[in-house]
Amino acid sequence: MTGTLPQAAFESLFRDDEPIVQSHALLPGAEPPLFGNTEILDFNGVIRRPANRSPGKWKILLGHLPEPLNLLVREMAMVWFNPRHPAVLARGIHLSPTPRAVSTVIARSRSLRHLARFGTDHGLGLFTFWSDDDFKAYLSWRHDRLEKDSSTEHVTVIKDLHRFAPVLSHSGLARDPWPGMSAQKVMELSVSDELSTPAIPPETWFPLVRAAWIYINVFSPDILRAMNVHQDMRRQARKVDVEEGGELLTRWLSVPSNRVPVHPPGRRGGTANWNLLTWMIGACGDSANSNLLRSSTAPGRERRRQVEAVIAQGRTQTGLIPHLTEVDRPDGTRGSWHPNLLPRDLWLERTALRNACYIFTIALSMMRDSEVREVTKTSVVDYYSNPALKATKRKRDADLPSKHWWIISQVAQAVDVAAQLSLHPDLAFAAVNEGEADASFLSQKAINSFIKHVNSNRHHTGLAEIPVTSVTPHMFRRTMAMLTRDYPGSEIAVGMQLKHVATRALANRSTQGYMAKDPAWSRHLNDAIAERRFERVKEMFLADGRGENIGFGPAAERMRETFQSVRNKAEELRANGMAQRGDVRVEFDLLRRTRLTIRFGKLNHCTLDESNPVGAKCLEDTVIPEGHKGPLPDRCRPSRCANSIIGPAHLPIWRAEHSSLTRLLGTPKIPRNRKAQLQEQIRDVEAALKKADQT
Repeated sequence: MTGTLPQAAFESLFRDDEPIVQSHALLPGAEPPLFGNTEILDFNGVIRRPANRSPGKWKILLGHLPEPLNLLVREMAMVWFNPRHPAVLARGIHLSPTPRAVSTVIARSRSLRHLARFGTDHGLGLFTFWSDDDFKAYLSWRHDRLEKDSSTEHVTVIKDLHRFAPVLSHSGLARDPWPGMSAQKVMELSVSDELSTPAIPPETWFPLVRAAWIYINVFSPDILRAMNVHQDMRRQARKVDVEEGGELLTRWLSVPSNRVPVHPPGRRGGTANWNLLTWMIGACGDSANSNLLRSSTAPGRERRRQVEAVIAQGRTQTGLIPHLTEVDRPDGTRGSWHPNLLPRDLWLERTALRNACYIFTIALSMMRDSEVREVTKTSVVDYYSNPALKATKRKRDADLPSKHWWIISQVAQAVDVAAQLSLHPDLAFAAVNEGEADASFLSQKAINSFIKHVNSNRHHTGLAEIPVTSVTPHMFRRTMAMLTRDYPGSEIAVGMQLKHVATRALANRSTQGYMAKDPAWSRHLNDAIAERRFERVKEMFLADGRGENIGFGPAAERMRETFQSVRNKAEELRANGMAQRGDVRVEFDLLRRTRLTIRFGKLNHCTLDESNPVGAKCLEDTVIPEGHKGPLPDRCRPSRCANSIIGPAHLPIWRAEHSSLTRLLGTPKIPRNRKAQLQEQIRDVEAALKKADQT
């Protein structure tokens, strides 16, 4: 309900009949709230609401606010929404022309209410009459309860009370409590490369992401199959009389493939689920057909005996569908991942599966929560011959452009499953159960709910327990960015996914903060990288043992000699009875203990030994940064370095480079200095190819 307050003590510069939103793009047919609305400012259906916000979070409630606070909130909102309003300009207030977002205005209106409540609780009255010390006391009070950076918006609101004073009916603030200081400086927040958002601990990350994937890849076929059966059952069921119901039951029982639904082991284990059976035979399982299988009537008892005879034959199932996927359980047994999948269980499992799809997508796509929630059922597209998600970028971009995020096939599968569950006509991540209040859901609640659901049912599902820690949507993006930092080729991936320049010298503070190492992950990452490097060394060792060429150049020769010494030592151990014959693990154990230094690359492999960097071209005639260890990749000379291995997989790249440079050299009227440069590059490439020709 919308009402209008009586005339304020001071007449406002804004008319009651003018829209409070005048500078935003409105939805078709929108009726924006008016300045005179004193109960509620509702922006649903007026300005597009992001998918990750519920309708209740898209309005400003005013009815409980007394005067003059009610009028003050509306006036401040009018200025935030319309910074170039004629009345604002006429009073000499010149603001940035960009209007504030609805979410920002709602948050700032909430800050005004917090200020008013503090004033009431501490006997200070309305904040427009506070002293500078009162505002400082308010911030100090907040610091004792919340982090400092959560109060920057409150400082901005307090400063705006002074800036907007000429257009406020109750005068606003006569002075700025912190003149010449930014909100960040007031809060004494230093500019830092570090993000306040932590990474998800590895002991939580792995079981959470694995559980989400198992739900998507293993459990979803059963959930979707049960969902389709339930929908068909509800759609085909009808009200019937007792006689027709009996005929339906007899006909249904005569089909050998039909199984009677029974209760799972427990108090009523093995007995028929009469209500579900009524639905299955095609009759509505409600009060209209309550006499069909009732034990208090003779016909009902006779029909029950028919059903019990079928149960005795073993034609039963404990839910909507039979033969659920079997899993290994924590107690050592093996069985169905769910005890029954009845309609009420299906409600919960559909929600859990939707939540799993959301978690898996946000974890492995590096998209923001707002971007994932905007993914539609047709968002998976082919982008430059690779699967990608097409979604709307909203953060700090008023044009709302469509962006593409390259994804792995498993993420595409997660989106497809979510789309099959979604009841929304367009959005992939939305409500999945009929009767839910709205198509939206709370992302944070979805994460918490999934963790709780997995931990509560792991005795059936066999899933690992997920430690209950704080996990927010933004932490997935932070964790994945940190992980990509430590793997080969990660700079390209981060450059594409974070939309930042990948070159380290130009990387902005946000990129560096996202990619910063997390102490909890250091040991895991070091172990994982070392293990992957050893896997590559094993591949080279096995290829050399098969007589294949593992590379060219002096470093490759040294590598072959090392491999041969490992094989010789293994044979010696076998000859002395210290190892099993034919067990390749002997070589692998020796190989792991052998001191091998190798860094795998796209153009060559580097075998530089940090303790003996003889022959390293990248370290010649240069100043090595303090604390640096290893090669200097930007000064690498693969064709001329004794530590360089050019492998067979590298040769096509070098040959293609030679062909490209040769074509460029043949360009008519090429400048002399450019020609000399190309000739030098060609000589380098030919030197690399010559190593292969000499082998």
